[in-house]
Amino acid sequence: MNDIEKQDPTKTPPAGLCIRAAEVGDAEGIAAIANLPGYRAGTLRLPYQTIEDTRRWLSKAQSNSPNLVAVLEGNIVGNAGLRRLEGRRQHVAGIGMGVHDAFTGRRIGSALLAALTDMADNWLNIRRLELTVYTDNDVAIALYRRFGFVEEGRCKDFAFRNGSYIDALSMARLRG
Repeated sequence: MNDIEKQDPTKTPPAGLCIRAAEVGDAEGIAAIANLPGYRAGTLRLPYQTIEDTRRWLSKAQSNSPNLVAVLEGNIVGNAGLRRLEGRRQHVAGIGMGVHDAFTGRRIGSALLAALTDMADNWLNIRRLELTVYTDNDVAIALYRRFGFVEEGRCKDFAFRNGSYIDALSMARLRG
């Protein structure tokens, strides 16, 4: 039984969804979803993400900090990444993720988060996963809670988004 089925066996991702490592050739698809208003609203990205900027970001990826894409019917419908820290915080990784505006609510975020937590727990021996999420992103907050993330604090005026400041929650998940 995988992590998604453990969460709720009656809710599975769409048939044919593939989660795989992101490649430099995915830059166009990732840039396209990053420029969608709903996707962008949940991230720190600026409008008008270029394919070239995305290609540069993908080409600098490190082997112990994987970037994943969710592919459905040949199209990138989500992406997620895990960034492992170093030194005395090498047991920690930060995560970030997003789903195409037209594909939210279809368990794609759950599939991406299941892949990240599996990699962190079973392959990278990461004890602590941490993230920030805007306080108005109820769907993402609920998803993170289903995967064991708990709120650790509120960051006032965390980011400037669409003409005003927005708070964020600091959340983390500790493994046994």
